[in-house]
Amino acid sequence: MTANTQTARPRTDVDRIAETYFDAAVALSPINATFLGVPGAEEDLDDLSPAGNAAASQLRRSTLAELAGATAADDVDRVTIDAMTERLQLSEDRYAAGLDEMSLNVLASPLQAVRDVFDLMPQDTEEHWRTFGARMAKIPAALEGYKESLLVARERGQVSPRRQVEACAEQSRDLVADDGYFTKVVADASVGDAPLDGEVKDRLADAAAAAAAAYGEMADWLERELLPHAPEADACGIDRYRLESRYFLGAAVDLEETYRWGQQEVASLDAQMTQIAEGLEPGASVQRGVEILDADEKYQLHGTDALKAWMQERADEVIENLKDVHFDIPGPVETIECMIAPTQTGGIYYTGPSDDFSRPGRMWWSVPKGNTEFRTWNELTTVYHEGVPGHHLQVAQTVYRSALLNKWRRLEAWTSGHGEGWALYAERLMAELGYMDDPGNRMGWLAGQSLRAARVVIDIGVHCGFAAPDEVGGGAWDYDKAWTYLTRYGFMDEKILRFELNRYLGWPGQAPSYKIGERLWLQLRDEVREREGDAFDLKAFHRRALDIGGVGLDTLRAAVLQEV
Repeated sequence: MTANTQTARPRTDVDRIAETYFDAAVALSPINATFLGVPGAEEDLDDLSPAGNAAASQLRRSTLAELAGATAADDVDRVTIDAMTERLQLSEDRYAAGLDEMSLNVLASPLQAVRDVFDLMPQDTEEHWRTFGARMAKIPAALEGYKESLLVARERGQVSPRRQVEACAEQSRDLVADDGYFTKVVADASVGDAPLDGEVKDRLADAAAAAAAAYGEMADWLERELLPHAPEADACGIDRYRLESRYFLGAAVDLEETYRWGQQEVASLDAQMTQIAEGLEPGASVQRGVEILDADEKYQLHGTDALKAWMQERADEVIENLKDVHFDIPGPVETIECMIAPTQTGGIYYTGPSDDFSRPGRMWWSVPKGNTEFRTWNELTTVYHEGVPGHHLQVAQTVYRSALLNKWRRLEAWTSGHGEGWALYAERLMAELGYMDDPGNRMGWLAGQSLRAARVVIDIGVHCGFAAPDEVGGGAWDYDKAWTYLTRYGFMDEKILRFELNRYLGWPGQAPSYKIGERLWLQLRDEVREREGDAFDLKAFHRRALDIGGVGLDTLRAAVLQEV
């Protein structure tokens, strides 16, 4: 199969099960449909009430029953059955544990999804804005359903930690501030170069006002109804953590061994960064090395326009350099758009293309309020992580394989350990290919690795109750020890690090999936290399693994080694 041609594969009964599930699942979740680029229901939002969660559970259970009785026609089917069964069963286990109803954290809960979906909606014509406003008008009802779920969870004694409730209330108020999202989206609405006006503008303004009022009330409601019941402790406990870790990795790992490994990785990365710092200035510490690089004009960007242009240039450059050499990159996948997000939370993320590539894959940078200066030495590695050979190549190439994979495999099969592990592997690959030889860029890559290793330690240590390292005082973890450890090994702006730590504390198991996922990807590459000996071809390994799609890491390993 070349980069721009595909050999058609006949659709099977297993494909039918997968695609029937996919169609029903996106019908239940208009938000997810938009994220996946599936047309239809653009004016709607999800039913976030307990009834909506129950409907999703019923769909999963009926699909699991069909999969249990399905017969695979080929290797693709065998992977589909294994991958879907693993994903849907773990989702059912999480639902049975009450985790869907209680979902509230600073990054990935319904509170954010309801607002984030608007970033992916087209805004080029009056009709686009009409649809935009119609969906925005439904935010109050969606949040009311969400409150019902949170109350059901509260009655079970399941409330997110106090720190998450407080931060989510603050996020809600930020959205409705005078310079917040809802005010800005109306003020900035335009068609071409002309500001939006007339009846469509009026409807948008009314919808935004209602949505803002709903988020303002949500902030008050969280403080009134959840905060008094929210536990002080951030830890979720080892039993829940085991489930969350399996869900985010698609694999079970020895948590104690992984905790120790994380600390070893932190120490190793610190030693490598110290060596680079001493090359910049004899006797310099890592922190001094960071200061030297921050002061170097050649690594500085001024303003978000410059940041966006630099991101686009680097992303386009690496696509041109790697295609047909280290990767087969299909024609539509050669396009990526780099964007400054309309929110200001500090996150950096990727959204995949629509199924027909009319909406390209996009790399988004959510710049914290007030940040206008950027340092490329510690950001280049992120471009590789989010773009090529990271998420964009991984996700967009899978979307492109319509002749090989069913819709569920192409569009919805996603496991954090696979996806984020690949993106970290991609960063390492760029270092192996010589793209990180510049001391500053290499320091940036190692600093990013250090952050990811540090959060393995913090996330597992805090939530599982393991003893803290001696360097932060040993004994039980608390917020101050976690903050000390994170600032020692995470070389980022304080605002971003505060957000990062809140993310780890409120979303157990997800943050370590990056570094653990990379570890499992590297182990798989080593195993294939050992099996194939002199016949091993890195480009062929990448193609074989990526063609499988975003399945759990156990399924990936079995598929690559042809053990499924």
